[in-house]
Amino acid sequence: MSDRIDQLREDFRRESGEVTGEQEATALRDRWVGRKSGLLTAEMKTLGRLSPEDRRLTGQLLNHLKEEIEQELELLESRFAAARELAQLASEQIDVTLPGRHLPAGHLHPITLLRQRIEDIFVSMGYHIEDGPEIETDFYNFDALNIPAIHPARSRQDTFYITGKLALRSQTSTVQIHSMQRRQPPLRVIAPGRVFRRDTPDATHNPMFYQVEGLLVERGITLGDLKGTIEEFVRRMFGPQTRTRFRPSYFPFVEPGAEIDYSCFKCGGTGCRVCKGSGWIEMGGSGMVHPNVLRGVGIDPDEYTGFAFGLGLDRLCALMYGLDDIRLLYENDIRFLEQFR
Repeated sequence: MSDRIDQLREDFRRESGEVTGEQEATALRDRWVGRKSGLLTAEMKTLGRLSPEDRRLTGQLLNHLKEEIEQELELLESRFAAARELAQLASEQIDVTLPGRHLPAGHLHPITLLRQRIEDIFVSMGYHIEDGPEIETDFYNFDALNIPAIHPARSRQDTFYITGKLALRSQTSTVQIHSMQRRQPPLRVIAPGRVFRRDTPDATHNPMFYQVEGLLVERGITLGDLKGTIEEFVRRMFGPQTRTRFRPSYFPFVEPGAEIDYSCFKCGGTGCRVCKGSGWIEMGGSGMVHPNVLRGVGIDPDEYTGFAFGLGLDRLCALMYGLDDIRLLYENDIRFLEQFR
């Protein structure tokens, strides 16, 4: 039996010397010490046919041979594993002397840039930034703003209704109602955000656009405070030479109401393509908060007064950047947006 074991040892050494890779080493392990069909496993199964003395001696010899074979297999496998790791490291090696790759960085949208600039100006003037829901009830969207039931703005042709009493807000003026309900005067807030109206998209209209609403409520506030605030804002926004003018206008939630214009930041008021030759650019609506609006939120109009104003960001953004179509701001064309880095 010892001759048989010596022959097995020789056969294994010969086969192990022919192994050239990890897969061959694995196959060699399965061939010799595999649990089901390994050569040594098969030899172990023949021990039952031997006498007790022969079985003991032969079992010892087979166990020694198995230990030798497993040690040799471990050496083979570790050698091939080390070679594989070295090859992998070589293939993944990084040349640190190569110049770095330039990855394009993201940047803010032009409307966001303009919005942040406006927010910074008003925050420096003592205003707080407020936000509100984009889906509102009739109360916040119309009733609390003194908009009567027969007003055309309440029709389905102008407003995006979700249900009979819920709609997408059509102006950020809704936020001033929330603010006055939450906080008592004195208060100074601005409310930038998205609004929605049933406008047919064209170069100057979009069903979704951005507004900034401003509100100040305090004792003794007059129309002069509104004019002074707007004049300070446009000077900081467009330069100290910028002038403002107020034209009487009607808005249900203010009395008196006025449209605000400012002198063209491009031509200084002499007339150009941006201001269509008039020298003035329309900013938005404004006025003294209507007493009915104050009463509706529990503020006594005999004790407190206030002013409100609103301006559209989309058209202002288009004018500042020389855009002839505000729809460009919403088309997500990377070629267009890359210009505002």
